[in-house]
Amino acid sequence: MVGDSEPSRRPGPERGGRVRPGQYAPAARDARFRLLRARFLRAAAGIVLVSFGWYFAYVVLSAFARGFMARRVAGSVNVALLLGLTQFAATFVLAWAYTAYARRRLDPLADELRAELDGPPVTRDGAAPAAVADGAERREAWRGTVRPDFGGLR
Repeated sequence: MVGDSEPSRRPGPERGGRVRPGQYAPAARDARFRLLRARFLRAAAGIVLVSFGWYFAYVVLSAFARGFMARRVAGSVNVALLLGLTQFAATFVLAWAYTAYARRRLDPLADELRAELDGPPVTRDGAAPAAVADGAERREAWRGTVRPDFGGLR
């Protein structure tokens, strides 16, 4: 998940480079970009609604259903403790679900748009990797690109 994410080595505004005015304006009009944005917003809104909904349901139950929340399940473990622990589990499940969705539905489309706008990625020797079709082959080509140096901390 995190290990295959790599920063761009292209000189952009965050690296002190300059972006030509209007360089990305054509992308904003592209139907694929609008589709990518709509897919992202739907996924993000869904995850936010589910996580906040679950959190506020827990808070409301804690405030107004004290008898239910105090009900013992096993030993000194009650419903409130179990529901509180499921908050953590729900966070990890939602993060996993979004990552799986992004890899399947967002990343291929974003890679396609990025390749058209910026050109191929740059490898350690400054050369561009060989052109590839898409999907797994494209991800494999990115594996040879420059990775961040953490000062030997790996």
